[in-house]
Amino acid sequence: MKVVIRLLEHTSEAKRFYKSAAWRKCRESYFTSQHGLCERCSQPGLIVHHKVYIDAQNINDPAVTLNHDNLELLCQSCHNQEHFKQAEAVRDDVMFDENGDLIMRGVGTDGT
Repeated sequence: MKVVIRLLEHTSEAKRFYKSAAWRKCRESYFTSQHGLCERCSQPGLIVHHKVYIDAQNINDPAVTLNHDNLELLCQSCHNQEHFKQAEAVRDDVMFDENGDLIMRGVGTDGT
């Protein structure tokens, strides 16, 4: 139960971080610096990924969260490979959106 509570707290903190002006500015400048291309496969990039994953201990550390040296622009496919590379089963009906939220594949931001 303790782990679940920590996860929920982290999720709430993470959502606040990804909606912050500081992150949006950092994300935009990094995206532009990479010319909008995935750094692994050169396809159009979508997600600015943190190499050192953000967790409850480092979410307030700009050296981790806002440091260009800790960022990597990835396409959806490469981002999914990064996060699911150790998973035995991967669902193909869900994906992460640009804010890191899990959404149903094929569903727009307006819910349709």
